[in-house]
Amino acid sequence: MRTQRLFFFLLVFEILLTSCSTTKNLSRRGAQHVNKYDFYHKDIPQAFDGFRIVFISDLHYKSALQQAGLIKLVRQLQTINPDLLLMGGDYQEGCQYVTELFDRLAEVQPRYGIAGVMGNNDYERCHDDVVTEMKKHGMRVLEHTCDTITKNGQRIIIAGVRNPFDLKLNGVSPTLALSPKDFVILLTHTPDYVEDVDVSNTDLALAGHTHGGQVTLLGFYAPVVPSHYGKRFLKGEKKSSAGVPIIITNGIGTSSKRLRMFAPSEIVVIELHCK
Repeated sequence: MRTQRLFFFLLVFEILLTSCSTTKNLSRRGAQHVNKYDFYHKDIPQAFDGFRIVFISDLHYKSALQQAGLIKLVRQLQTINPDLLLMGGDYQEGCQYVTELFDRLAEVQPRYGIAGVMGNNDYERCHDDVVTEMKKHGMRVLEHTCDTITKNGQRIIIAGVRNPFDLKLNGVSPTLALSPKDFVILLTHTPDYVEDVDVSNTDLALAGHTHGGQVTLLGFYAPVVPSHYGKRFLKGEKKSSAGVPIIITNGIGTSSKRLRMFAPSEIVVIELHCK
């Protein structure tokens, strides 16, 4: 029995060592995983069948993500060659890093451009710097506004939420003014917004903020989850109570501790398919 317990302890210890990504190795990496979702919906126009969207969030540059990791991330994104790049906020860990970050991200050059929303970090500091740099590179800033993507005379709509933590100011979703016939993607920093607010006409929501727990026990238990709903919206593909599909990414960088355990940094790739 003692031998079995010792073997189990050593096995768990080895798993933890190999799965725990620290500042040293994260700083040289881009994203550890690329997670692909095939998304089918009746409102996706025929012209957008096979349309490839990449979603990244929570870069927190420079946290565990350092210059070498950012360069690697850009190369990964270029290799994926998305039609559209969407970003979910929490871009920086200091205003001095904003210019370099967006100069690098601009190198991806998707055919239908880059659009993004802000995260809580970006409202706490550097908001105007982030907006200026994004606009300088032709990236669309979606703060309670919508962006229309047109292809072969057909369209999809990207709606972005401004500061989803301030529901007194932003508790009316920008999707309410849209047509239920359009295919609409709602971009919000936190998945809680999709549960807390009426987001009618949304066909797919994209969110970050949770970091997948960032430090978890074998991916199942996360001591800290920045969501009112605990692990319900921790990561992956979920649905709100109203049945709205949400894809929640682990994000790229780290906050607080420069450490990831069983919550690998990731790029999300969504390929659209019409039913």
